[in-house]
Amino acid sequence: MRFGYGTNGLTDLRLDDALGLLADLGYDGVGLTLDHMHLDPMAADLTARTQRVARRLAELGLGVTVETGARYVLDPRRKHGPTLLDPDPEDRAARTRLLVKAVQVAADLGAHAVHCFSGIVPGPTDTDTAWKRLEEAMGPVLDAAEAADIPLAVEPEPGHLVSDIAGFHRLRHLLGDPDQLGLTLDIGHCQCLEPASPADCVRDAAPWLRHVQIEDMRRGVHEHLPFGEGEIDFPPVLAALAATGYEGLTVVELPRHSHAGPELARTSLGFLRAQGVS
Repeated sequence: MRFGYGTNGLTDLRLDDALGLLADLGYDGVGLTLDHMHLDPMAADLTARTQRVARRLAELGLGVTVETGARYVLDPRRKHGPTLLDPDPEDRAARTRLLVKAVQVAADLGAHAVHCFSGIVPGPTDTDTAWKRLEEAMGPVLDAAEAADIPLAVEPEPGHLVSDIAGFHRLRHLLGDPDQLGLTLDIGHCQCLEPASPADCVRDAAPWLRHVQIEDMRRGVHEHLPFGEGEIDFPPVLAALAATGYEGLTVVELPRHSHAGPELARTSLGFLRAQGVS
């Protein structure tokens, strides 16, 4: 098992400090969110800044997944907007360009995957139209991922068009089951809304796993919680994950806990290591 911690839970730290903290704690890697606090995908000299981060990761021996769930990175008035589902083609294209840029960043960092999500269906858009928009908007991103040989890992997100594992499979079939398209499995989301148990979700998703996020959660409540504050029984989940042969990072995802990020990074790794799976 290779554990990481998401920088979206360390936004009060400079990126160099966050990476140093994770290495000192014994993490194997980092889920690096492209945001204005750490590695801003919209600012100048992205290539040079990315190269500096790549050197820092190499110095510390940290693996990396690139995550694209930053708030307000494209629009200072819409938390995750625009999305791949927006009515305005130019808005959709802006999100597509960001994801293509994320693929290039991932290639420059030697990342093992790029994470993304569909977005919420905007009212009054019907779902058939939303699926068509998503299919069209994903095309250039998949082309870039194939050219860079970087897996694209779609995350089912509660409330989004692709909200569960079944939604991921619908998207996969719409796109013709491309080799570069895989799944980000969030263990908390499995507890929140999937009909199967989190351990069964891991087993069912095994052929498509490209990235894993982990935190505690309660049934029916989409709230990322520190370990021990939710309802998940973690030893069966981690055993199932180990049995799949998944070689990527399993990243702690606590984006609303940056105020306590360093301490939670410490206690989270201790919790995971105490679950009896190595």
